[in-house]
Amino acid sequence: MNAQTEHFLIAGAAGQLQCALDLPDPELQAVPRGLALVAHPHPLYGGTMDNKVAQTLARTFTGLGYAAVRMNFRGVGQSGGSYDAGIGETDDMELLLQHMRQRYPDLPLALAGFSFGTFVQARLQQRLQTQDRAAQRLVLIGAAAGKWEMPEIPSNTILVHGELDDTIPLSAVLDWLRPQDIPVTVIPGADHFFHRRLHHIKQLVTSLWDKA
Repeated sequence: MNAQTEHFLIAGAAGQLQCALDLPDPELQAVPRGLALVAHPHPLYGGTMDNKVAQTLARTFTGLGYAAVRMNFRGVGQSGGSYDAGIGETDDMELLLQHMRQRYPDLPLALAGFSFGTFVQARLQQRLQTQDRAAQRLVLIGAAAGKWEMPEIPSNTILVHGELDDTIPLSAVLDWLRPQDIPVTVIPGADHFFHRRLHHIKQLVTSLWDKA
């Protein structure tokens, strides 16, 4: 993605996993202030770690001073294995976290995802909560409510959705969030992939990140 991107492979349960680590500008942030894991959209419908929303999230977090790491899910790019309906993908994301903790053992953790990736990250957060290792915050873009059984999420989660999303209707997201009393920011005129509106994601996450 930029000159500070490191590409690497890790061992997953179903084969190797292709990963990319984006680092903050060393002139602005000598040491990352946090670690962000970014999850891409559905692997059976063209989703990869190079998806524009996933890249926007990675750039947003490096701009906030975080080390941002992305991973191609099973069966995508150089990652082995095949699609596992979010179950194996959650396991693999946890393996990536364990790998990154060897390099950054104490940094605050953020979990970010787009579409199918929101399902994976919400599940991972639920798992980490039971282990007292929960992320400080989630960022869910185009949350996959109604498509998958989304778990409950922390009240400080940042959610962004497109008004005209016809893949995951806004009404499904509202139905999921209403019992949890959690707000969502709606981008007027935005479709599922936020064409021509990616800048809103970066601006919103950046402005909201340090607000509890």
